[in-house]
Amino acid sequence: MTALLSGAVIAAIISFGGNYYFAIRKTREETRERLRALFAEAFAAYAAYREYPYVIRRRNADHPADERIRISELIRGTQERISYHLAATAAESDTVGSAYRHLIDRTRELAGSAMKDAWQAPAITEDRDVVIARSVINLGALDPDAVAYQKAVRDFLRAGRFGKRAN
Repeated sequence: MTALLSGAVIAAIISFGGNYYFAIRKTREETRERLRALFAEAFAAYAAYREYPYVIRRRNADHPADERIRISELIRGTQERISYHLAATAAESDTVGSAYRHLIDRTRELAGSAMKDAWQAPAITEDRDVVIARSVINLGALDPDAVAYQKAVRDFLRAGRFGKRAN
């Protein structure tokens, strides 16, 4: 009887251990996916902000007041998303948060200056002017900062230290 009871106890322990392992693994996978989505959305907010100098240059010249309101509201919404992602990335990882903060600071500096120039320039009225030369808007200096953010995200996700604030 003792051997039978011991076998049942051992089977229960093994079953519990397996279930526990798979529950932990599922939780980690769900956390990783949540973080991937968060970090990708943060990058999308950066990319949207980076596009505004082009949006402003291509505004509808026939309705300047409406375009100012429309584009200003788009920028406001993007700034709101960026503010959220600055806090969220920093809450998840010091390293990723710092890389995102640097990317956004540089983007606000460079794209912000390009937006100011775009507002001061006349709106595009000809199809041939839709393609904007790098001599007019050049945000290529942001590329290394974007790569650094992506590397910080990749390294963080590979390390798998979710919920640990050591980085």
